[in-house]
Amino acid sequence: MIERYTLPEMGNLWTETYKLKTWLQVEIAVCEAQAELGYTPAEAVEEIKAKANFDPKRVLEIEAEVRHDVIAFLTNVNEYVGDAGRYIHLGLTSSDVLDTALALQMVASIDVLLERVEDFIQAIRYQAQQHRNTVMIGRSHGIHAEPIAFGFKLAGWLAEMHRNRDRLVNLRRSVAVGKISGAVGTYANVEPRVEAIACQKLGLEPDTASTQVISRDRHAEFVQVLALLAASIERFAVEIRNLQRTDVLEVEEFFAKGQKGSSAMPHKRNPIRSERLTGMARVVRGNAVAALENVALWHERDISHSSVERMILPDSCTITHFMLSEITDLVKHLLVYPENMARNMNVYGGVVFSQRVMLTLVEKGLAREEAYAIVQSLAHQAWNKPEGDFHALISKDERVTKVLSPAEIEACFDPQHHLKHLDQIYQRLSI
Repeated sequence: MIERYTLPEMGNLWTETYKLKTWLQVEIAVCEAQAELGYTPAEAVEEIKAKANFDPKRVLEIEAEVRHDVIAFLTNVNEYVGDAGRYIHLGLTSSDVLDTALALQMVASIDVLLERVEDFIQAIRYQAQQHRNTVMIGRSHGIHAEPIAFGFKLAGWLAEMHRNRDRLVNLRRSVAVGKISGAVGTYANVEPRVEAIACQKLGLEPDTASTQVISRDRHAEFVQVLALLAASIERFAVEIRNLQRTDVLEVEEFFAKGQKGSSAMPHKRNPIRSERLTGMARVVRGNAVAALENVALWHERDISHSSVERMILPDSCTITHFMLSEITDLVKHLLVYPENMARNMNVYGGVVFSQRVMLTLVEKGLAREEAYAIVQSLAHQAWNKPEGDFHALISKDERVTKVLSPAEIEACFDPQHHLKHLDQIYQRLSI
């Protein structure tokens, strides 16, 4: 991932150095397991642990000659360890190290993402608490529907992020799986007890039935969960973009002192962060497709997945982490304009209260079809006219006034009616 979208907290987990560090962790865990079972001299393992090291540049030099990254790594480690190095990698195949170490990277990445998710959840909850009763118009098909509260809109975001958090927690268990079963996974040259001990030391579970690799459905799930998280962030970002449109302007991204919106038009205040998030989500979704393509390997293994994962796993983690950081800061500092919300809701004389008027007429004895026809005709008279005033039309129409008193008509236009049950939703989410 380019530096522009890489934050150190996640970026550091996907460096070449960190990758080789996890490889060494796996090799040492296996050596310790072999020693515990009496297959390797304990003193040799202690010497390995004391001396084992690597130089990423040197590994690349060796790889340029041997054309095999794990062999290059082991050759470099043995340059540090010396004779005791003959006990490293005994009975293993490269995928034992690669897949088990990759699990460590994915688990570490999920832990970082979970921290960011919690920060975002708290940012949403805070804004929802501030705007529990900030009335605005709800929209369906992009058209004014009925009143809601901005806090209610945010409650939906919060519930969705709770689901994303749960998915990440479950995902952590799915990918925290190691494989020390040797070539084609039969344990022919390394027994299952070694795998069990090594995985326990690494905080992983042994794979139930590995081949020469851990099946790639786990990795596909990993990227899919990130894609779902990115899709949620995109949904929130698209909502902010729509609400920031000049003709709506109910919320707005914070505009810093000295910030410029356009090289040509000085007045511009653009939702650039939300647009950036929208674009990033497309990349993560695309990576999810590539991860699904990786599931079908030949027989017990091939390496068609390897080149794909070298790109999509670091990139997906890094982008999603950046997106979480960006949306959290965006929501924390979101500018909210209740006056504009009220203005938009009451356009055309409160035509959005049409259902309440209709239902009140029905309660007074009119047939629903008759009530609907009366209200629709008056609503359409007010719709899209500069002087359109649904409230005024309702108040002077004899078909309505002979049934409803002025106070009953006024009650139909009270937005609080639409908010009266929202506390139940807020309570579910501790808002």
